[in-house]
Amino acid sequence: MKKFLVICLALAMLLVAACGNTGDKESSGEKKKVTVTTSFLYDMVETLAGDDVDLNLIIPAGEDPHLYVAKAEDLRKIQDADLVLYHGLHFEGKMQDALKSKGYAVTETFDRGKIGTMEEDGNVIQDPHFWFDVELYKEATANAAKQLEALLPEKKEKIEKNLEAYLQELTKLDEENRKMLEQIPEDHRYLITPHDAFNYFSRRYNIPVKAPQGVSTDSEVANKDVQDTADFIVEHRVKAIFAESTTDPARMEKLREACAAKGFDVKVVKGENEQLFSDSLAPKGEDGDTYISMYKHNVRLITENLR
Repeated sequence: MKKFLVICLALAMLLVAACGNTGDKESSGEKKKVTVTTSFLYDMVETLAGDDVDLNLIIPAGEDPHLYVAKAEDLRKIQDADLVLYHGLHFEGKMQDALKSKGYAVTETFDRGKIGTMEEDGNVIQDPHFWFDVELYKEATANAAKQLEALLPEKKEKIEKNLEAYLQELTKLDEENRKMLEQIPEDHRYLITPHDAFNYFSRRYNIPVKAPQGVSTDSEVANKDVQDTADFIVEHRVKAIFAESTTDPARMEKLREACAAKGFDVKVVKGENEQLFSDSLAPKGEDGDTYISMYKHNVRLITENLR
């Protein structure tokens, strides 16, 4: 914690020094540097701006953002950037304050009424997992596009064309998701995951979700929460429960054991290419390494195991 606070203080001083250094790149023809916090935003910027920017990522794909601790090199990525994009809604945790000093939150324009809430440690907090609502993801993408157009006015037409094409792809994805999930009988339509990341998904596609853990993957799962979730699984005869790519699958095994103790056998869907993506895309070159392929992977996995 002390180390992180030192990093944040150093960042504040570095950002002040960096403010006057952005003009040199325009005259040299060097690509503008864009720093993003997560794999979702990396994919978003890559789709909109492609090779027209020098793109840097802070939290590597496949890592758990809830557990990520800022490193010294992250300061340089932020300091040197001409544009910093981050999620907001406190998804980046303790990095949030540092990012606010120079960055732009792609959730900045969201209608507060569309932002979900959840309970953690007795407190009501904002649900940061907005990307599971395709319409909100579209808005975030449009916000990122505006920031990129301001950074690269000479590429505005290209970015707008890329945005329009991508939004059409997202509309198609949303329609395909709905059709796939409708294959699941209504009495089988329950999604059980390790931590509370799929509430926007639940709202979008009318699938009840339940998780024994709160929003953070850093907290221990109380035995009562495991037992309550097991009771829910047994009562609703849920066929399968799902591990996530950024959480420990042993937690779902513990849940399976709790169900077995109550006389009910439930399948744990886990293993390579068989885990849900929640807080990160897959590393480059793997299934789920883009937002669209990630969502298709999740919906396929859910449908195949619950229908």
